[in-house]
Amino acid sequence: MPGGRLTQQERRQIALGLADSLPYAEIARRLDRPTSTITREVMRNGGPATYRADLAHRATERRAHRRRQATPRGPQALPQAHGRDAEAVREYEEVFTTVIMASGMPTMPARVMACLTITDTGSLTASELVQRLQVSPASVSKAISFLDSQGMVRRERDERRRERYVVDDDVYYQSMMASARSTAQLVGVAQQGVGVLGSGTPAGARLENIARFLDFVSESIARAAEQAREILHTKPETVPDGTARPNPDRG
Repeated sequence: MPGGRLTQQERRQIALGLADSLPYAEIARRLDRPTSTITREVMRNGGPATYRADLAHRATERRAHRRRQATPRGPQALPQAHGRDAEAVREYEEVFTTVIMASGMPTMPARVMACLTITDTGSLTASELVQRLQVSPASVSKAISFLDSQGMVRRERDERRRERYVVDDDVYYQSMMASARSTAQLVGVAQQGVGVLGSGTPAGARLENIARFLDFVSESIARAAEQAREILHTKPETVPDGTARPNPDRG
């Protein structure tokens, strides 16, 4: 029934829908389920290309068994601001995490990234992340190191001299620019290979095509990111009464 756990039969229907290339929204409509439920189910069980109903059902039973054995403390127990539904926030965080993982990010950095992104402040300390995610400090430290190396978070000190990890509003601009720089490096290496292997050889020609393609993509990504940031990333200006309003000179 809607709102309850997915049954094995429903999971088989999800698998059939994926095999027919149906979008998540259509599968959800046929099962009378929220689209987020289908998205989370598929992404946490291998993604659309490798989803298997029986394996997903057994994995869910194992997770439920572990939750029953665990101490009843976690993200769902945290109070929510602005009248938010705590369970809905917890489910959304799971969906967000699984989608980030599907983009190629390891599990723990994805969990930390999602947790930081959906906080109103956009920043948490290591101890706060440990409490929210119910993981070890070492796991948080490794995840932050990974995200820092990718330009996804930055570090700052608060008034109590604690290190806080911050997700900026333009985090994906920074990430895309880092990706463009990385791709540009690959272009250089491919071009170097053309000189080594010879432009008239099959291998050299292949590398030359790769370099041209990636060079075009890298430049396009960087240009689009710059344009999007200029148009969409507006900073509010403060007026004398202390409130903020959009800057009319931007966008």
